[in-house]
Amino acid sequence: MFPGSASLPFFHFLFHNRFMSYKWPYLGLLILLPLFFSFSSCTQRNRPSPVEITPGGELPELADAIAHFSAETSDMDRDAFVEDFWRWIGIEAGLPEQLIRGIAVSALESPAFVLELLTVLQHDPYTYLLVDKQHALPFDYEPDDLVSLTAGAYRLSRDGHMLRRMAADALQEMAGAAQAEGINLMVGSAYRSAPRQAEIYEWQVRTYGQTAADRQSARPGTSQHQLGLVVDFTPIDDSFAQTPASQWLIRNASHFGWSLSYPDGYEEITGYRWESWHYRYVGKDLAAFIDRYFDGIQQYALQFIKAWLAQEG
Repeated sequence: MFPGSASLPFFHFLFHNRFMSYKWPYLGLLILLPLFFSFSSCTQRNRPSPVEITPGGELPELADAIAHFSAETSDMDRDAFVEDFWRWIGIEAGLPEQLIRGIAVSALESPAFVLELLTVLQHDPYTYLLVDKQHALPFDYEPDDLVSLTAGAYRLSRDGHMLRRMAADALQEMAGAAQAEGINLMVGSAYRSAPRQAEIYEWQVRTYGQTAADRQSARPGTSQHQLGLVVDFTPIDDSFAQTPASQWLIRNASHFGWSLSYPDGYEEITGYRWESWHYRYVGKDLAAFIDRYFDGIQQYALQFIKAWLAQEG
């Protein structure tokens, strides 16, 4: 049962009330937010399968409530909603102004944005977990469903590469589609433990110096590779961007749930220089969410989700 669904008739009453004062939209929002947060808490604990949004289900009822909220309030109220909620979340997430405006407009035009966000939050929480220089995994974290990769639709630079099961399956699907178009993908790196990442980082520091190492190598605990959801395709250097494989991934990777983590021109945002070869599996729903609302920038979407979820506490 969707948490709080018994209260939905009250939401309809609240949003249809023609006598709402200027403060009523804020009260409605305060009531909706705990519902959103309790929903995300429940899904993180239980990890249910992705939601099926069908006519008559609980999420469409929530969608109706949100739609009525937008439609039945005045332009001034809607503007206040944008400025006082979506803008606040966007600022907390460190988003640029154009993305904040776009998200606010999308959220007010229809309930689709919130529904897509809630759908994303039903998936494994590690798919949308922010892991970067400021947000580390426990040093001893290791996924419990790692599987060894086997060459087939894709090739391997060596034996021993591993990914979480869902990422391995998605890689197989994507590589098969690429192969059908004459594109061969080769895995050069995948899961790395924190101790292994420490060895790589220390080598980078010795070889290139601290400043250069910090631009292109994560300190142990802060690498996305530790999630078991990341593949570095070969060659693992800037020449990869010129390969047919890279061009194919740019056009198609998100359709299979993969997202480029460190795009060109975003080092100030991601903390790392451009890595055209580094793709993270986030799932098809989140990949589409990133493309639709965040200009394809994974970091912005993960920062937004983190800011949203932080309000639960």
